[in-house]
Amino acid sequence: MQENGVHKPTARVLDILALLGSNPEGYTLTEIADLIHAAKGTIFPILHTMNDRKFILQDAGTGKYRIGISSFCVGESYTNNKTVMQFITEEMHSIVNQVGEICQMGILDNGEVLYVAKVDNKEAIRLISHVGKRLPAYCTALGKALLSTISIADIKKLYPNGLKAYTPNTINTFKKLENAIAETKKTGIASESEEIAEHLCCLAVPLCVNGKAIAALSVSSPTFRSSREKDKLIKKVLLCSKEKIETYFNTEHFDINDFIFN
Repeated sequence: MQENGVHKPTARVLDILALLGSNPEGYTLTEIADLIHAAKGTIFPILHTMNDRKFILQDAGTGKYRIGISSFCVGESYTNNKTVMQFITEEMHSIVNQVGEICQMGILDNGEVLYVAKVDNKEAIRLISHVGKRLPAYCTALGKALLSTISIADIKKLYPNGLKAYTPNTINTFKKLENAIAETKKTGIASESEEIAEHLCCLAVPLCVNGKAIAALSVSSPTFRSSREKDKLIKKVLLCSKEKIETYFNTEHFDINDFIFN
């Protein structure tokens, strides 16, 4: 049951976990089958076993499946070790304490930002992003930071159908995107203001190893709390954290092969 070296049943289990991890509200059997392009009869026994082992759970009222406690425990077993992720998370808490806004971490996955960590502030704003969420990279600060180490030719390959506009402020041409990335390379800071959602702005920095962005950190805030002084502080704090984390990447404690998001 292998195709191109991929074991299909195992791939379906991982596809289901990744899908449910991207939406806390969950999906029905029919929705899961449609989204991972598999027959309901094929994935039903997989869902049944995963539910029985508590890696997923099914809501009796809606019939929707969601991530279960066993999956959570597996994830916690990773973060319980002193890892690069723990180091980064501690730095994210420091960022939030200094600027009073939400800090997020993302990686690039096929032209999308996959949000992998978040630290809330005391007055958490409602974001359209959350851990496990995916958003187009070209219209998010995290995404622009991640794209900043990629050539424009390779970036175009990520979006063969062009750049879809989500708001009137969304970057919708490759020329505009190229200019934005050039500014990011110059300043070390990527920015976004109401490109993916109204009343929300964001600043971000790439986290690089050997000149390649393997992740990015951002600070998001509502536009009504944004100001020139606040942006200056956020940029300073993000660049400081970037330096600390990239220094950690270059120490004997860090192995790129062990980085969970590499």
